[in-house]
Amino acid sequence: MRDFNVFGIIPARYASTRFPGKPLAVLQGKPMVQWVYERVQSSEVCDLAVATDDDRIADCVCGFGGKVVMTSPDHASGTDRCGEAARSMHPSDNDVIINIQGDEPLISPREIHLLASAFEDRSVQIATLVNPFQEGGLLHNPNVVKVVKAKNGNVLYFSRLPIPYLRENATPPKNYFRHIGIYAYRYGALKEIVKLPTSELENSEKLEQLRWLENGYTIRALECDYQGIGVDTPEDLKNVELRM
Repeated sequence: MRDFNVFGIIPARYASTRFPGKPLAVLQGKPMVQWVYERVQSSEVCDLAVATDDDRIADCVCGFGGKVVMTSPDHASGTDRCGEAARSMHPSDNDVIINIQGDEPLISPREIHLLASAFEDRSVQIATLVNPFQEGGLLHNPNVVKVVKAKNGNVLYFSRLPIPYLRENATPPKNYFRHIGIYAYRYGALKEIVKLPTSELENSEKLEQLRWLENGYTIRALECDYQGIGVDTPEDLKNVELRM
């Protein structure tokens, strides 16, 4: 029997350099944020909200019957926006907050359940998903964040570079791991990490999760077959539509 509840938050902002208004982009007749909301809504979350600072997104979500939490326009990351939104949902420190990217319209309840299950281990503070892949083009793509993890499943490091690095004649690992940018946090840990200052490792790789590692927090990585088809450009939207 679980001793925690699961809350879902979908951070959504209108401003995007490559794709302004992305959460409202229409995908098979519905705005993308609605696809994400409805998929997560059918999972085990006890409460779900879109966290935004934009009235257009808020009006859209209210229009399809969703819940909105208005947040500050000054947040630097989705984690910061989740931290503010979670306060209004009144979780306990032991409850779990799942941060679902608003540009992941193919997310399913299976990934939500997998993330939530990590917290049945009381030592888990933060959890995320990784997808195994074989050596190839993804390995050298800096937009694909690679992960190495310990035998207990906790993350050792995230990098845009190929890790582990293979020296001459070294045997490649059975699998490399690609990070899927969906996070879950115990609310007590979330309250703490949003107060941390930007770190050197974070600035080097432009990966906020390195701030948490650098400050001693552990991140449990769970393997999944979900490949995290995010939408960053109008071309990505067309690719996702082809897969639906």
